[in-house]
Amino acid sequence: MIAMAEPDAEMITSALTALSGRTYGVPAADNVADGPGLYAIYGDAASWLELGLGAASAKTALYVGKADDNLVTRELELHFRGRAGQSAVRRGLGALLRDQLGLRGLPRNQTRPEKFEYFTLSEEHDAALTAWMTAHLQIAAWPKPSECASLGDIEVAVLKKWSPPLNLRDSRSTWGAKNVAAFKVMAADARAWAKEHGHKV
Repeated sequence: MIAMAEPDAEMITSALTALSGRTYGVPAADNVADGPGLYAIYGDAASWLELGLGAASAKTALYVGKADDNLVTRELELHFRGRAGQSAVRRGLGALLRDQLGLRGLPRNQTRPEKFEYFTLSEEHDAALTAWMTAHLQIAAWPKPSECASLGDIEVAVLKKWSPPLNLRDSRSTWGAKNVAAFKVMAADARAWAKEHGHKV
């Protein structure tokens, strides 16, 4: 068996430094590199309380993600301007803000509803979520250096170091159980909608 090489320590340090450094409000297209890299999403103190995550430390990221192609497209178009059905970040935030914003989960495919854990939101509820995100969240980014061989390895290293509350994959945060429970409630919403509209589920 061939041993896997460990991620470069200096590269990890570079990513951690950038992602814990300057943050930008959304939209931030003028401040984010137009290329691959990692990004971190931060919330203000009020957002942590509204999300039910307790008091935030000064620089605790809510989520860390990877953009293999384009940071601007990944951050701004998918997470901050997209639909909950296509964004794990939006689903995670929407699930935790269900009661505060009056959000309800819907099947992503309303013609053939299934896989309710991948719920979406109505256009109205997505708009409410976008407004909340724009008001409360900021982002930091680390553009991928040309010498970085594996962006995924650096992402995993950052997740292991920080354990952000909204990351459910490659992270084991103390908030995991709360997030899973919130997802199940939204999935139940989507399933109930399907039943109400005559679908067998």
